[in-house]
Amino acid sequence: VFTTVVDTFLEKLAAAGSYQRFANCYRCFYKLQPEMTRSIYDQFISQLQSSIKEEIQEVKDEGNLEALFNSLDKIVEEAKNREEPAWRPSGIPEEDVRSAMVPYLLKHRSYLRKVLKEKEEENRKVAESVLAGRDRIAELQQLIQARKHAWQ
Repeated sequence: VFTTVVDTFLEKLAAAGSYQRFANCYRCFYKLQPEMTRSIYDQFISQLQSSIKEEIQEVKDEGNLEALFNSLDKIVEEAKNREEPAWRPSGIPEEDVRSAMVPYLLKHRSYLRKVLKEKEEENRKVAESVLAGRDRIAELQQLIQARKHAWQ
């Protein structure tokens, strides 16, 4: 479709820049050598069309337009199978933002709650480990004290 649009554009461009208009612009040269003027015009239009096609091809290549057009076609095809109507703005920005953001924020909140529970569990395990380490240190201190008294 894009190629057809470009070709149609080039045809209309050539029609808008007709030979008559070209000849009127270079009237003196046309009066002296009409065949040469026609030849120059043909070369000009040919070069113009090829330059435009090259530029458009560069834009298509650089912007990866072919892949983007294919993905757009795929989206259009998928949309044809939908039974419910597509989302349309209500005209009230607050409601539109709310309808778009609330599901995202609820999902994010549940994710944060899950992460919080994981961190709390991790902290509980670390606290148990610290308490066990303190108990072990206290036992070792008592053992050291007992051996110290026994040695003395």
